[in-house]
Amino acid sequence: MREPIYKSRPVEPNPARYGGERINDFIVMSQAFSNAYLIETPQGNVQLNAGMGMEAPVIAANFREFSDAALHTLIFTQGHVDHVGGTAYLRENNPGLRVIASDKNAEHQDYDKRLAAFRGNRSAFAFTDKFAEAFAYYQEHGYTDFPTQDQPTPDVLVEDKLVFELGGVIFEIIAVPGAETNDSLIVWLPQHKICFTGNLFGCPFGHFPNLVTIRGDRYREALVVARAVETVRALEPEMICYGHHGPVIGRQLIQDELTALYQAIHHVHDETVKGMNEGKDVYTLMSEISLPAEMEVGEGYGKVSWSVRAIWESYGGWFHHRSTTELYAVPQSSVAGDIVELSGGAAAILQRAQEKFASGHNEEALHLLDIVRDADADTTESRALGVRIHEALLKRTDNFWLSSWLKNEIKGLQA
Repeated sequence: MREPIYKSRPVEPNPARYGGERINDFIVMSQAFSNAYLIETPQGNVQLNAGMGMEAPVIAANFREFSDAALHTLIFTQGHVDHVGGTAYLRENNPGLRVIASDKNAEHQDYDKRLAAFRGNRSAFAFTDKFAEAFAYYQEHGYTDFPTQDQPTPDVLVEDKLVFELGGVIFEIIAVPGAETNDSLIVWLPQHKICFTGNLFGCPFGHFPNLVTIRGDRYREALVVARAVETVRALEPEMICYGHHGPVIGRQLIQDELTALYQAIHHVHDETVKGMNEGKDVYTLMSEISLPAEMEVGEGYGKVSWSVRAIWESYGGWFHHRSTTELYAVPQSSVAGDIVELSGGAAAILQRAQEKFASGHNEEALHLLDIVRDADADTTESRALGVRIHEALLKRTDNFWLSSWLKNEIKGLQA
């Protein structure tokens, strides 16, 4: 019987630390916000992903522990900032370096740049502490001169597939739109049955894809991710070098995991579409749809309920046909003061929120506290209740994004 792999693998991404790891006789891994890999050949080395600008010197130092051969080629598995930001540093230290990316890389980098301020602010709750810890760690190691984050222009663009040989190693670079970006590439070493996927199915391996990010991003399409899973499964790899944490080894293990993930994505997609056609609202479907035991995958980065809503709104848009007010610019919070006044004051709403919390209805209690907050009627007592509710919700989740949000809200309420 299958034991889902997510139960034995970490979830959280972390910035690069000093110390690489050899995973076989010619591949070295440096974990970072997104893993970088060094593939050694007699005619020069190939690196997958450059890390963020600040991470690039650490990754390079980790690789130098194992090889001082020239870096011949750099390949991006996707265009996110934690894959491309260290490129200028690598070019400066490796004259003639060839950079390979998807032909959709420029579009994705433009998209990231366009929303850099928005996404930076919206990601702060999850990553501010990680960056602070990383900079403190780097200072302790005497590293303080950080390269500028790069927005590179690749030298070679892959529309569909590119095959080359270097030092006896055959590289197949395959364009496969995936869970996080439309410019995803996988690197397949057919002689060795090794597949470098980057974050093709989402951040951690063995988890449901992140079809919507609460930091803010465009929806990812469920069926596109499912096709990406099938593309890798059809290769029948014996090792997957993923975008985060250690490699996944074993043909049957990989087949079982990818089969479960493929089926899980289709199950959630199909059940959502079925419910939409039956006239069910999105909240009903978010609460009803779950995964059968044989399709169990983790929800440490994406969540099934969030994905149901992402699928619903990808097909149906933001208008849920619940209220005319959805079509206008005046938010529900605008009448919070009226509700407080009509109910006899914030104390009455707070009392009901406490009753909801005591009976285990945490989300309903938060709805009531939101009314108090939106009416500018917060008190020490209401904030203390908010802390207790968020702490209760925190105990019920191991999702990276949700945990980060709840912890940040607790900090804010306590402050």
